Amino acid sequence: MGECHIKDSLYFEEENINNRKAAGEEAEEVSASLPAANIQPLNPDELDRLHYFDGKDLGNSYRKDKTAFRLWAPISSQAKLVTYKQWNDTEGFEIEMDRSEKGTWTAELIGDHDGLIYTYKVKIGEEWSEAVDPYVRAVTVNGDRGVVVDLADTNPKKWTRNKPPFGKAEDVIIYELHTRDLSIHPESGIKQKGKFLGVIEEGTKGPNGVKTGLDHIKDLGVTHVQFIPIFDFATVNETKLKEPQYNWGYDPKNYNAPEGSYSTDPYQPKLRIRELKEMIQTLHDHGLRVIMDVVYNHVYSVADSNFNKLVPNYFFRYNADGTISNGTGVGNDTASEHKMMRKFIVESIIYWAKEYNLDGFRFDLMGIHDVETMNEVKKALVEIDPTIILLGEGWDMNTPLPQEQKANQKNAWKMPGVAHFNDAIRDGLKGFVMNEHDKGFINGKQGMEDIIRKSIAGGLHYDEHIATYQSPDQVINYVEAHDNYTLWDKLNITNSEATETERKQMHKLASAIVLLSQGIPMLHAGQEFMRSKDGDENSYQSSDWINRLDWKRRADFNHEVEYMKGLISIRKHFRAFRMSTPEEIEQHLQFIDAPPNVVAFTLFTEDSRLAVIHNANWQSVCLTLPQQGEWSVLANGQLAGLEEIERFKGVQISVPPLSSYVLLKIS
Repeated sequence: MGECHIKDSLYFEEENINNRKAAGEEAEEVSASLPAANIQPLNPDELDRLHYFDGKDLGNSYRKDKTAFRLWAPISSQAKLVTYKQWNDTEGFEIEMDRSEKGTWTAELIGDHDGLIYTYKVKIGEEWSEAVDPYVRAVTVNGDRGVVVDLADTNPKKWTRNKPPFGKAEDVIIYELHTRDLSIHPESGIKQKGKFLGVIEEGTKGPNGVKTGLDHIKDLGVTHVQFIPIFDFATVNETKLKEPQYNWGYDPKNYNAPEGSYSTDPYQPKLRIRELKEMIQTLHDHGLRVIMDVVYNHVYSVADSNFNKLVPNYFFRYNADGTISNGTGVGNDTASEHKMMRKFIVESIIYWAKEYNLDGFRFDLMGIHDVETMNEVKKALVEIDPTIILLGEGWDMNTPLPQEQKANQKNAWKMPGVAHFNDAIRDGLKGFVMNEHDKGFINGKQGMEDIIRKSIAGGLHYDEHIATYQSPDQVINYVEAHDNYTLWDKLNITNSEATETERKQMHKLASAIVLLSQGIPMLHAGQEFMRSKDGDENSYQSSDWINRLDWKRRADFNHEVEYMKGLISIRKHFRAFRMSTPEEIEQHLQFIDAPPNVVAFTLFTEDSRLAVIHNANWQSVCLTLPQQGEWSVLANGQLAGLEEIERFKGVQISVPPLSSYVLLKIS
């Protein structure tokens, strides 16, 4: 592929980061005398050894009196900076760049170049290739060219470093959201539909006067809003926003710039930055932290990617036969084990965390990456702000990286402080997501009690072939997310004979188990009103009608929303649902003998004595509590909250079908 003929011969030896400097120094003299044309056939390990650049100034560095540019393009024989007056100019002004250290090229422009449009051109062999700066922080419409900006001029009127209070990771309740979905419904009451600014409109109302948008999210009681891609992606045409278009955004184009279709004017490079910052600031002001979904595992198109145009083949992973690996399932895998790709990921995260004051990062298909990269990301974030959380999809991906290096759940023990989406609880609750007819604990599959018990206890005792979680802050519990069927649509398939009332009970049972388990719970936006995508399993580019949050449905399912709010308030009030160590869980969580398809446990701590019963049977069950006494019912499958629903004395309790009970011992 390309001229370099780099295959994965070379791959994946464990890197000793302590030797990086020494190796670089040793190679400096050699690489300086090596003709660029001869560097071309080098494999990634050799590029790392000879040309790893550890400086902090890749991209453009703006000052009012000058702007400096540094590009890493070690196999190029020439490099040029190309400047443009307009975003759509067909010809630009070319400036030769100077060869510098470790395969980098530099240029400097005197004067104030705020707003300058630019690209790079490199000559590899006899071919010239033009590309956007991979490090660029602002772009023209559709991200086709980079822009130099004075970032100080992108801050909104109010821009502070203050964040909502944060105790510990287990206090987090995540709400996963697509920017456009929140506001696009015609009855959302939101004016800036589909925009960053639409997320933060206050006082909006929908059908029957229900709260919508920001007010709805606040009212739920969640702590963190997790936005699926908000960086610049390739699959919405920003010049045709009046035409129907939709995409989740898992198609990276420019990693360090925001998506233009979510701004009020994608032709103004600074505006998308300012409006995203305004969204984050306002969410912070309303007590909500912000998690960004990042997608460093693949690019939309290898041939069109800035990485591959500038250093062909280096940034991607290849199979032994020379074909590009496709563990992601979308055509390519990036190679985080290559030092300059790892450096890019870490520095990109640092940039977003600092410049946008973000509170967390969700790594898409994290299992494609390597353990060392994820640990370096975690280390960098702790140095910036220890309250920033790091989570990802730790799936075991089919990519040519040694098993021991993959950043997946099986290697969770190697990545302290990195959380993983827990597919064991997801599939255990509703059935395997890749088999639409498979059932789980809540919808009729027998023999699921053991996996549910282990999940409730934070997944710390899963078999090693599932996961090796070491503490509850490594576990993200959920039952639905943006991909696959929504839980409601899944139940319509697996339990088509059930009544709507019965499916509602199953749905509430699943949400209760997620929210009352040890670890970090995540809710998919609309899960609280049993969101449906009309049976669309993969709505990544479906219509607004499929993907929008249906505020009419929110009004119709008000009782279910109130139930979810009640469960959230219970979780937040009782620390026993948010324990931080395996030792605490071992000491305080005890399972109770229960009939088939029932999981019950007590949480007795210094603060409270609680009993929780999850009945997945289609009939009532009788259960014996471990202690005689007086109990206050806080949740019963219909109602939930901190107000007592009823009180009873004794040790025998009858739990209705498909219901969760939460009991507080008061004497």
